[in-house]
Amino acid sequence: MDPPSHSPELLHVDRALLPGPRHDLLGADAGAHPPRILLLYGSLRPQSYSRKLALEAERILRRLGAETCVFDPHGLPLLDSVDRDHPKVQELRALSEWSEGQVWVSPERHGSVTGVFKNQIDWLPLEDGGVRPTQGRTLAVMQVCGGSQSFNVVNQLRILGRWMRMVTIPNQSSVAKAWQEFDEDGRMRASAFHDRVVDVMEELVKFTLLVRGRSDYLVDRYSERKGAEAARRTAAGAGVVEDAAPAST
Repeated sequence: MDPPSHSPELLHVDRALLPGPRHDLLGADAGAHPPRILLLYGSLRPQSYSRKLALEAERILRRLGAETCVFDPHGLPLLDSVDRDHPKVQELRALSEWSEGQVWVSPERHGSVTGVFKNQIDWLPLEDGGVRPTQGRTLAVMQVCGGSQSFNVVNQLRILGRWMRMVTIPNQSSVAKAWQEFDEDGRMRASAFHDRVVDVMEELVKFTLLVRGRSDYLVDRYSERKGAEAARRTAAGAGVVEDAAPAST
């Protein structure tokens, strides 16, 4: 048997066992642009393990054909300490609107997500001038633990994802004793934890291809249509005509 063929970017992945997504089985257009994935992490430490995990996830996503961007939280002010026009805030919001799927990675701090990570989510509004920067996008959640494995953070990230009206995929990753799972170059070692990260990223790409182009329909709500119709009737009763056509000449 021939030895596995490994990608130079993915040290512990057998490329033969990680093919690109099957667009035909997903009902996706194979000629469309690559799925756009934004990755967020939750630590400012120079040796941030959540950042290392996000970068490892990014390599896997690129192998799967995704276009990626990792947001650097350095310099992002605390919520409401500056105006929303701050360049770092605008960068984060623009990337969220650009994305079709997201990866959220946070360390566990005192049994919860870090303030660095939560601050990023708090800067993303549910609605901004008729645009919803997160609604309908897919989401994968992961955490790094300093000690034994915990699921506190991924559970909380799922709550945040639901609140932000995102489609959170079923799989998730929690890396225990993260300081043992990366080498001196910041690369993740071969382990069951690494394989789970590959699983999560593969699933995210598939769900993103499945959902994109359909998200507006999937999140279309009866209650919102009812409210829009009530507003239309109120406007009509007040004699307000929307999108009036120009007079004929």
